[in-house]
Amino acid sequence: MKRQVMLIVVSTLALAMAGCASKGGMKPISDEDSPAHHYLMGMELLDKGDLAQAEGHFDRALALDPKYSTAMAGKALTAAMKAEPLSDEAHRDLELKRAVKLLGDAGDVAKGDSPKFSIRVTGIRAYTHGKPEKWFEEAQDLYDDARKLKKVKKEELLYYRGEEALDYFMGVAAYRDLQFRDAEDLLSRVTQAPPGRWHEPAGALFKHVHKIVRATANYTLTDVAKKIAIKDEVVRSDVAALLVDDLHLDRLMAGRIAVPGQAPKASFTPADILNNPFKSEIMIALNWGLRGLETSFDQTTRAYLFHPDAPIKRKDLAFILEDLLTKISGNEALATAYFGQDRSPYPDVTPTSPWFNAVMNAISRNLMETELSGAFRPDDTADGAELLLSVLRLRDAMNIY
Repeated sequence: MKRQVMLIVVSTLALAMAGCASKGGMKPISDEDSPAHHYLMGMELLDKGDLAQAEGHFDRALALDPKYSTAMAGKALTAAMKAEPLSDEAHRDLELKRAVKLLGDAGDVAKGDSPKFSIRVTGIRAYTHGKPEKWFEEAQDLYDDARKLKKVKKEELLYYRGEEALDYFMGVAAYRDLQFRDAEDLLSRVTQAPPGRWHEPAGALFKHVHKIVRATANYTLTDVAKKIAIKDEVVRSDVAALLVDDLHLDRLMAGRIAVPGQAPKASFTPADILNNPFKSEIMIALNWGLRGLETSFDQTTRAYLFHPDAPIKRKDLAFILEDLLTKISGNEALATAYFGQDRSPYPDVTPTSPWFNAVMNAISRNLMETELSGAFRPDDTADGAELLLSVLRLRDAMNIY
């Protein structure tokens, strides 16, 4: 129903603006065959990751009206999204140059504050995806320019539907540039505004960013930690890197539990970490035999491997944190402290679960959090923000400096 209403609105606006269409464009074959309709379809397809179909709609919009500025900006965003995963630098640069040119062309032909606003927001998104040189500064300039537009009309923002889109996408840009406090401020503006299209995604990202800001209130993060913090899911090598680079695992463990000069060493180097950028950090974790970060036998290769790219589940993280607590404190009773308990405070973790004791230790010491419902989500993959928060809370809990 909503989609039908939107199509009616788009068609009505298209007819109303038909007099503004550029001469020389192709004639539409139906009421829905309008630049506005194809622009909106293209933007929605970008949201779904269908770049080829989206570009086809933008091309049709421009065939109907060669000066339809927001469709040009849509093509720019498509080019930037195409460039994002490319490893071939020449191909990537070509797509990025095309994106920048299209944005410039769109700005040159735009008439009125509403399309100019949409172009600037789309430009912020393009720079965030493509990340050309000085991309964040360019995005900031577009943001500042958009804020100066005084005659933006909500009903003319066919895709964005409200000016809060500007703060949302600039918040995403700040987050991707690892400027977490700025991202938090921008996203909070969206969540505090009347509910609209961007309220829900802003709220989800705000929650994630807020974890990072809380975790880092008293710390200066390493570059490794910042890059891990923005990951939607963390893998085993990320955990090893964060423990070594930000918890200083080797120095910490050697100072607390090992005889000087006799730090343990792993008996071998797993074949699957030989070319991993975190090889040295993984080896340090293996040296200390952390539970949850051990090697395991792989039937295919008939060898013990580390599996550095395997995602870390929340229950795995609880095991790792519990083992660190046990080793650092020297209190071996922690590993069995909750054995035999009849009831669980968590609806999705039973007292007989192998990870029950680890979860109890992690939650009771405020190293991990549950949902408001009390659910722990043991099989969900841990994200970068919660990994960072857990490690830095452990650092505080054990008085580690």
